[in-house]
Amino acid sequence: MVGTAEIQNKIHIHTNLFSDTATMPTPGMRQFIANAEVGDEQKGTDPTINALTKKVCSLLGKEDAIFLPSGTMCNLIASLVHCSPGDEIICDKTAHTLHYEAGGSGAIAGATTYPLDGINGVFTLEQFETAIRPASRYFSRSRVVLIEQTSNLGNGSIWPLKSIEEICARAAELGIARHMDGARLMNAVVATGISASTYAAHFDSVWIDFTKNLGAPVGAVLAGSKEFIKEAWNHKQRLGGAMRQAGIIGAAALYALDNNIERLKEDHDNAKFLATGLAEIKGISVEPVETNMVFFDVSGLGITPQEFCQKLETKGVQVGAIWPSWVRAVTHLSVSRAQIEEALEMMQEVVNDYR
Repeated sequence: MVGTAEIQNKIHIHTNLFSDTATMPTPGMRQFIANAEVGDEQKGTDPTINALTKKVCSLLGKEDAIFLPSGTMCNLIASLVHCSPGDEIICDKTAHTLHYEAGGSGAIAGATTYPLDGINGVFTLEQFETAIRPASRYFSRSRVVLIEQTSNLGNGSIWPLKSIEEICARAAELGIARHMDGARLMNAVVATGISASTYAAHFDSVWIDFTKNLGAPVGAVLAGSKEFIKEAWNHKQRLGGAMRQAGIIGAAALYALDNNIERLKEDHDNAKFLATGLAEIKGISVEPVETNMVFFDVSGLGITPQEFCQKLETKGVQVGAIWPSWVRAVTHLSVSRAQIEEALEMMQEVVNDYR
């Protein structure tokens, strides 16, 4: 008898919509990596890393920046710089740091988290003000407000600039640090036409990820003031994030900034196309799409998200089960419009099979 693992190994995934982390380096990116000029990143002599951090500083309007292996490390280091043990981070209940970073801010930075019940990952000024602790020896100190742009579990929604301005202005008045998890910030930039520096101007620290829709295999860049980045270097070393000829991987991020930002519109268009097609399938309910994420409810089919995803995977299409009745599909540069069309056909087949 063939085991389940063996069956799964034989399944060929033709269209991976599980996450935009499934992007593969393009031939142009691979060639740019091969030609990268490198040095010692720890000594500040890797020209590719230096060019990358300088470019990100210009993009975000910040004084200094540091190249890190992952966005998760960016969030953790920001927590370590901003917080002392026992301090509190105010964020939405859907925040990536709360769900997918192994409790790092608590385990390593010693920070606690105050989750707010926002709508699609976006909370209000009033909710933020309600969460702020009074000064007392009995309470945690409200130290950081964290905003995730775009909101992953909030259907890929975009934080409105006005909301950012209001919340960050109030936080500044109260001496509360402002941190942006900008994993998909460039999606918001392309969707709204608002510059990355305009969004970033309201934050003490902000980072962008290169391993999602920007298509690089590794890396993120955390930016802030010179003083902030000086402290970040200390924590990078302590966490084992020190690298040497890092220009080999930093080159992919540099290439992505020059070649893969404007094309994000294609992913947004493909997501809307996918959502429109899904809405036409009886029994499936689709959330509004703002960027490259499509969330849809399959409870009307009388099956679980896990059943839907497993059946679809046997047809070569991979998506993700998120909530008790929800499925998430994410478009990216490694998935074409033709693949989206084929995926819709496979989804209709899954529905027909269950019916």
